Amino acid sequence: MLILSLDTTSRAGSAALLDDDLVRAVAAGDASRTHGERLPGELARVLADGGVALAAVDLLAVASGPGAFTGLRIGLATMQGIALALNRPVVGVSALEAMALTAFETLGAARVRIGTWMDAARGEVFAARYDVHGEAGAWPALTPIGPPEVAPPDEIWARWLDAAPAVDLLVGDIADRYGSVVAREVRVVPHPLLAPAIARLARRRASEDGSHRPHQLQPLY
Repeated sequence: MLILSLDTTSRAGSAALLDDDLVRAVAAGDASRTHGERLPGELARVLADGGVALAAVDLLAVASGPGAFTGLRIGLATMQGIALALNRPVVGVSALEAMALTAFETLGAARVRIGTWMDAARGEVFAARYDVHGEAGAWPALTPIGPPEVAPPDEIWARWLDAAPAVDLLVGDIADRYGSVVAREVRVVPHPLLAPAIARLARRRASEDGSHRPHQLQPLY
């Protein structure tokens, strides 16, 4: 299955082309330009790098949020338009889940609690926690620890400590900025490229849930 995926939840974002779980092409976006200026050109570049025509894509995947309003809407509208034109299914994926999966894939651990933070502006973060575990070569299980939330980082961290377990790893585009808020023993890593993980999550959901039509996409702010 060829999957074209897009993330516009951060200023740079990313795009990727996967053949099942194998990455054929991936590119970070140009943060100096808006998503409106760059799309759908960035998707065309990833397709060209992967040696695939748009018509050959089987599944479309896009980050459904949370994220900045304008970038998020542009990403969703772009993939909705392509899905309509090609009559292909399109799956929306939480950027926070994609962050947790990407972090887990780089750890080599069997089980870990991962906290995800994204800049929500106004001194706040979008945040969620996941218990992630899996054997080598198997698809990991992502279990949310409570619902996603948005609040100042010190408030979120205090709540996480009160409702232990907290986390073993904190990942996100501002995790490094607010690293002083969290306990020293917690590893803090920067925001990764999310498009490959978005594609992998979308592939599983497409096979589990059946049809995903463009009008079913819903943003998560």
